[in-house]
Amino acid sequence: MLHNFAEVVEEAKILGQKVISVAAAQDKDVLGSIKAARDAGLAKAILVGDAELIRPLLAEVGLPADTPIVHEPDVKQAALTAVIMVKTGQAQVLMKGLVNSGDFLKAVLNSEVGLRTGRLLSHLAAFEVPGGHKLIFHSDGGMNISPNLAEKKDILTNAMLALRTLGIKQPKVAIMAANEVVNPKMPATVDAKALMDMHTSGELFPDSIMEGPIAMDVALSAEAAKHKGIVSAVSGDVDLFLLPGIEAGNILSKALTYYANFKFAGVILGATHPIVLGSRSDSAATKLNSIALACLMAGGFNK
Repeated sequence: MLHNFAEVVEEAKILGQKVISVAAAQDKDVLGSIKAARDAGLAKAILVGDAELIRPLLAEVGLPADTPIVHEPDVKQAALTAVIMVKTGQAQVLMKGLVNSGDFLKAVLNSEVGLRTGRLLSHLAAFEVPGGHKLIFHSDGGMNISPNLAEKKDILTNAMLALRTLGIKQPKVAIMAANEVVNPKMPATVDAKALMDMHTSGELFPDSIMEGPIAMDVALSAEAAKHKGIVSAVSGDVDLFLLPGIEAGNILSKALTYYANFKFAGVILGATHPIVLGSRSDSAATKLNSIALACLMAGGFNK
């Protein structure tokens, strides 16, 4: 069990430095996060992009002048080259730099040299809860707008495989909805019931503890479950919250970080290797936490 991001950093360091392939690396903020990861002993990088723009930034952020640079001034080609670096084993983690997210993801999903697994790409958010006893995980609040049942199955599969690489052998999973009653007018409850049927039949991670549909109060509080007359094996101790759509995930994530000061990290799942695709509004700590999480996953990721 990982209790906090400090443990994520330490566990990743034990596995040894990983190599991060940065697509369109001519971005000062991204290079600053690479510098922080290097200083923490987590990773070193191959910088793919316009060398004439990257070199002066190295000095500004404090990276060594001999940091490897693959000169590729075209940002779309830089994204593809960065992907190839991972595909061919020269790097273990992929990171987005100064390139449009759509172009970056097209490179990831390139049919010839991309990092496809056959599953949907999805976002996994990790949170350090103030005063909490472990990291908690949410998916998907960053990639898929309104996933259908098949897509939710992929999102759940991606997240469960990732949690296993983090040492969580029997995750407690809450398939989220507004309440616990299946209602045809509430698609999230119908999908939750279908996922639970897959789980109980042994099709979907039978070695986990999974419940749904389940509302947030019951997922978070054993006392709330008791008041509602619900017997739950996950209430108050959930590892993974499977969210019904991007609005719920995005709003919840930002509320936790801005209102409640939860520490945060995010990684893109569903590819053959972990991907860091952060927001420009992410704090320096969030960027480092995300790199640390990706580096820790890299050893046995989604293979």
